[in-house]
Amino acid sequence: MENQSRVGVFLLRGFPDTEELQILHVIFFLVIYLVALTENLIIITVIVCSHQLHSPMYVFLANLSFQDLGSISVTVPKSLLNSLMNTETISYSGCLCQVFFFVFFVMSHLFLLVVMAYDRYVAICNPLHYETVMNKRACIQIITSAWIGGLFYSTLYIGNLVTVEFCSKIINQFFCEIPQLLKISCSDSYVPEERALILGSCVGFILFAVIVFSYVKIFRAVLQIPSTQGKQKAFSTCLPHLVVICLFMVSGNIAYLRPTSSSPSTSDLLISLFYSVVPPLMNPLIYSM
Repeated sequence: MENQSRVGVFLLRGFPDTEELQILHVIFFLVIYLVALTENLIIITVIVCSHQLHSPMYVFLANLSFQDLGSISVTVPKSLLNSLMNTETISYSGCLCQVFFFVFFVMSHLFLLVVMAYDRYVAICNPLHYETVMNKRACIQIITSAWIGGLFYSTLYIGNLVTVEFCSKIINQFFCEIPQLLKISCSDSYVPEERALILGSCVGFILFAVIVFSYVKIFRAVLQIPSTQGKQKAFSTCLPHLVVICLFMVSGNIAYLRPTSSSPSTSDLLISLFYSVVPPLMNPLIYSM
């Protein structure tokens, strides 16, 4: 490793640098980004323009689509630009911005998934009080809190990241991925960063426990519904949310609990694609259910 505490630029070496693979990379990422962009914009536009869809559940979906749009826009365009310009560089400040906004959108997404679980819980377990509990003012406060929660954690995380010293500038990924940054950090400088990750893991575990608790209550209530049609309707409103949660949790755990390799790895690249690109692409299709 290079003995360099403050690097000016990082080198993103997630993809092989042969011309044929670069062309394939550009086409693949461009198609995925345009599809994800179109899907999420359609959902946001339809919900905003349709007054009958201004209920809490659809307002939450519009925010989820905006978060998906934000998270994929943080990583993919820079990778595309680098391939088109035949370069691998990203500035130190640009890398920090990638980490900040990616963490911001991902954590906001997690908070909002918890909010949607609570929304489904109130709608199914306390339907008579739904309009009172999930009124317009409450929805605005909840959504604002979810965004502020993501902003708070991303600010905390990036504040710790700027204190980290790096002994190399080579990132074996197509964006500034947190595990890869920790891999190239000097061994005695990333203790604050690890604390921030532990805090984020604890918060994530608590929020996941809240989601599980909500759905245990929901399933108990649904099983007590006498009609089969009523059960099917209740399950149909919960299924898309559960699929999104599973996709989010599984991809995130695989990405951050796996050991990172010290050299470019196809498995690391595929896993990063799975958690950073696939959810924004698939979530709109799942929401449409």
